[in-house]
Amino acid sequence: MSEYKILISKPELGYELLDSGNNEKLERYGNVIISRPDPQALWQKNLSSGEWQKASARFLLKGEKGEWRIKRNILNKWPIEFSGLKFFIKPTPFKHTGLFPEQASNWKWLREKIEIAGRPISVLNLFGYTGGATLACASSGASVVHVDSSRSAVSWARENAEISDLSGKPIRWILDDAVKFVEKEIRRGNKYDGLILDPPAFGHGPNKEIWKIEKDFTNLVLNLEKIISSHPLFVLLSGYAAGYSAIAYENNLEIFKKSFGGVIEKGELAIMEKGSERLLPCGIFARWSLL
Repeated sequence: MSEYKILISKPELGYELLDSGNNEKLERYGNVIISRPDPQALWQKNLSSGEWQKASARFLLKGEKGEWRIKRNILNKWPIEFSGLKFFIKPTPFKHTGLFPEQASNWKWLREKIEIAGRPISVLNLFGYTGGATLACASSGASVVHVDSSRSAVSWARENAEISDLSGKPIRWILDDAVKFVEKEIRRGNKYDGLILDPPAFGHGPNKEIWKIEKDFTNLVLNLEKIISSHPLFVLLSGYAAGYSAIAYENNLEIFKKSFGGVIEKGELAIMEKGSERLLPCGIFARWSLL
């Protein structure tokens, strides 16, 4: 088994985790401060209630969804720069903003692997959402196929590529169900040097296909072995489904290590609070690489 790691995203000019606690987090995106629920924040807040009151918007849960309470006028979307890329931030009815800052370490890792390879690299990014991993790979010279089942997410990712000056890079934007797309790629005989998966616990495809991680994940990973090239570079898995361990993800990557050698890393993704060493856990990852 590989060493258990914690990948830490630290404050940047474009984004900071200002505080967390009592099942909430206080964040700054550019010059906009917002607060959102976070069930991982099982501790007391550091900052005063007065500091939390500075938030321009607060998300309040109502069942599975919720709503934003806007205290000060903010735009429907605004650009920020983070991890050398640019993103449009858009508060959504599901409390997301379109940016997952905890992924910064993985984006850095992807860039390094592609640049060290010194050859053309093709990457498949499944469940690509707003495109952070896609943009990281494209910025380092890879050609990328970005797949997501949400039309609005694909459009959002394309906007992020445009403001990051990457719209001219070889990126294919695909609206499709991830499982069906991989099956079609197997039939077409297409291969990729790098594979990225960030699956939700539950989701729908564009034609109402149902994704359940407990039912579909392992078969999807097995199918990935059929579309990886003969000289692969990496496979990156990350996730946010409550109750799953990074060890489970690591076990799924053993097929690539047995076939090609290389190394596996696993652990947690976390964000460091501004002015503190306290970490907010945000998800899990496992990644295999040949180099």
